[in-house]
Order: sequence, then structure tokens, then C-alpha cells
Amino acid sequence: MPEPRCRALVRSDGLDLKGGRYRHQCEQKKSTESVPVRFVGACRRGHIEEFPWIYFAHRHAERQCPSPSLRLLEGATGDFSEVIVQCACGAREKLSGASAHETNPTCEGKRPWLGTEGDEECDEKLRLLVRTASNGYFPQVVSALSLPEKGRELEIAVRTNWDVLQAATRETLSAFRAIPKVKVALESYTDEQILRAVQAVKQNLPVERKPIRTAEFEQLTSAPAEAPGDLPRAEDSFYARTYKPKDGLPDKLAQVVLVRKLREVRAQVGFTRIEPVTPDLQGEFDLGVQSQVLGLTTDWVPACEIHGEGVFLRLEEKAVRDWENRAAVTKRGLELLSGYDAWAEPLKNKPDFPGVRFYLLHSLAHLLISSISLECGYSASALRERIYCAPANAEVPMAAILLSTGSAGTEGTLGGLVEQGRELREHLGLAFDMGALCSNDPVCAGHSPEKDPSERYLEGAACHGCLFIAECSCERFNRYLDRALVVPTIGHDPELAFFSERP
Repeated sequence: MPEPRCRALVRSDGLDLKGGRYRHQCEQKKSTESVPVRFVGACRRGHIEEFPWIYFAHRHAERQCPSPSLRLLEGATGDFSEVIVQCACGAREKLSGASAHETNPTCEGKRPWLGTEGDEECDEKLRLLVRTASNGYFPQVVSALSLPEKGRELEIAVRTNWDVLQAATRETLSAFRAIPKVKVALESYTDEQILRAVQAVKQNLPVERKPIRTAEFEQLTSAPAEAPGDLPRAEDSFYARTYKPKDGLPDKLAQVVLVRKLREVRAQVGFTRIEPVTPDLQGEFDLGVQSQVLGLTTDWVPACEIHGEGVFLRLEEKAVRDWENRAAVTKRGLELLSGYDAWAEPLKNKPDFPGVRFYLLHSLAHLLISSISLECGYSASALRERIYCAPANAEVPMAAILLSTGSAGTEGTLGGLVEQGRELREHLGLAFDMGALCSNDPVCAGHSPEKDPSERYLEGAACHGCLFIAECSCERFNRYLDRALVVPTIGHDPELAFFSERP
């Protein structure tokens, strides 16, 4: 803790605790209130500890100081280059020298939020971190929509006949399948499928099913058509209807689904430091940064449920494939891939490149959030995106977006977002205008992540003037964005844009 007057760096166990405040007896013999030092040491595995100030101040000294007495001297701006750690023996170091973490000592694996038993071995280099910096804590949140999931017929059939099937083995299953009620329920499944389902139920594990985003996509795209007087029931947690306007859908749009009632469950399963976690296209986390646990012995995680509404829109798969095969799009994809490779190079486990299809959907979602927020009665930070993306060669190709809003502990919202789904043609037109010209053009439009000296490796034509939105609304921390893939942009081939003309 540094003392504001004498700038001494001392440990809290050497201070006087009076009235809930730590006080330091400085050289002027005046007891002064101390404040926590604003720097800590952390590593990529999520550990955090006191920065090794004594080691750092003397790392270039000829000999170790027998009685170190440190002071933290800061300049007028507080920049690292103006912050100096100085010892009474004369040794001193600029804090900017700690930015090169390769020269820092090895992390000691401290996990103070778990108590003294939480410490573990670690071989990562310690990094200097501002205690209140935004990269000091990145929550790892998994979310899923509460939908009447397809593909659970086998699990339901097994549970319905559990009084018989709980004793099923490879030798006895054929006899059990001869029982009339079991035969009817399981006649379309093989013995291997049934035995796997029985084992999963015994171990209280989920029965094998499709990935989260694929299952959600299939449920949303299979929503029945909207009918007059068709309203959700009070007990429904999910209610969606396909909207078919009289004048037809905008060009290259395959489906619009109005989700009047929606329940989303979010659970925090861990957290990281230094680097944010990045989920793959199915919502699973694949970044080469080891997440930290929230507890040592707990078998639960904090979670909340969000009740709200949303608008789901799906692009025509053929239009997306034709666009992906254009020469201009392929060339831009290589530029984005080059930037992605530069960003992912230091990672131990390099994740897969999401592809230009994801950049298109993500950029379109941000433009629509900015457009719809002007009319729906909610601020842009109250809207949230959910991207459904799978390549053309996947078992279930996906190219869709769900824009939703909601609040924890309430029974839905006011319907303003759903009604904007009926005006999607106008919102696409406004999004087209917003993406075509940015206040930072031509600098923004001309940005390429390939060999970018500013290290903006994960975005193309994107900045705070056009595509960036509140991070609570974005699944990817305002990364993987490029409006040149959505609309014609200054300095780019018009063939690069998915929407070549205003909808």
C-alpha cells in the first residue's frame, strides 16, 4: 500500500488499523491514511498476486539490498513511463520495464478468492496489471434459450419406461424390447442408442443431442406461421411465429420470426484475465486461455434467467453461398484470416477462424441493433445479439441472427422489439445507410487487419463511429466486424457487399 504523502510502498500487515482504515507512520511522524497500490501481478491462467516490487526495483542492481525501503513515484500523467519504483539504497526502475512480461518472474499461482488452499503451481510469466483495468476480469458465461427442444424423444421414451429399462444391459435389452409399451416407444432406435441413453440417465448426464445453437436454430426456423388472434398463454416460456408480410420479405432474406416470449438462462462457469474468452460458433469456449474456477468444492455455478422477446431473421442460404464464392469476398477473407492468425499466434491452442460468413452476420447484427434501437423504445445497450452461423458444408448450415431484450426476474417486456420485426425492410434500409458511410471514412473503410501496425487484427472496416456497440450487447467484445462485407463501402469493390443495393 502506498502512503499518499510519503509514497512509501509497505505491506498492510505493517500498518496500524484504526476505524477500519490502514494508517502509516511516515517520516514526518504523522499518521496518514494509506490507499491500496493500483498495480497487481496477474497471469494468463487467471492467477493474481502482489507484484514483486522488491525484486523489480533491484533486478538490475549489483547486489540485493539488505533492508529494502521502497517508494512509488508517479509523474503528472500517471503513464507507466513516468512511474518509478525507488529504493532507499538507490536502486530504481521505471514501471514501463514490467510491460515486457518475458523478463518478469514466474507466477506463484495465487488464487486469493479461494483462500490459502487455492494456490496451485503455475509456469506462466507474471504480468503487470492495473488493478481496476477492464482486462483484469473476463467472465466466462454460457447461455442457452429455453425452447421446446427437438431430439429429446429418445430421452423421454427411456424415462417413461424407466421402471423396465433401468435394468437393461446388452444381454437383456432384446427381451425388454418385446414388452408392448417398450416396443412402441423404442422401435425406431437401435440397441446402441438405447443403451447410451440409459447410461446417461443413470449418471444424470444429458442424453446425446445436437449442439446448442443448432438445436435453437432448428426450433426457431420451424416456428408456425402467424395467425390472427393467436396469442401466447401465460404459462408459456417460449412463443414464436413466422411473420409473412403481404409485400414479401426483403431481397436475400429467407425468414422473419417474431418471438413474443423468450426465456434465456445464463450461467457463469469461470473467468479469465488478460485475454477474454472467445466462444466458437456453437457457443463453446475454445480460446487458449485457461479459465479459473469460482470455487474449490462447489458443485453449482451462479446463474440467472432472462425473460424477454426477440426478432429472428434468417438469410437465404443460396444467396450467402453465392456471395461467399465471389472473388472479392475470397480475397477479403484472406486479409481477415491474416489478421486473425497474427492475433492467435501467441495462443497455445489456436481456435478456428470463424470465416467471412460470421463477419457478415455479426456486422449486420450490430447495424440492425443501432437501427432498431431508434424506434423500439429500448436503448441499444438493452438489445442483445445471438449469432447462428455454420459453414455451407456443415450438417446444418446456418446464417441467422436473433436480436433480443429482456430483464431478470420479470415476466417479459413491452412488445416494442417484436413489432419492429414487421418493419424490418425499413430497418434494413437504415442499416444500409449507416454502414455505407462512417464519420471516420476513409480511414475506417480503408482499414485492413493484415500486418496492421495498430494491432487491430480482428476487424476490417469497423470503428466506434459505425459498428461498435455496448459490449453487454455483443457476444464477441466488438471483434470480428467488417461493414464492407455487408454494404458497399468507400474504397472497396462493390462485389464485396452482400447487400449491393438498398433493401
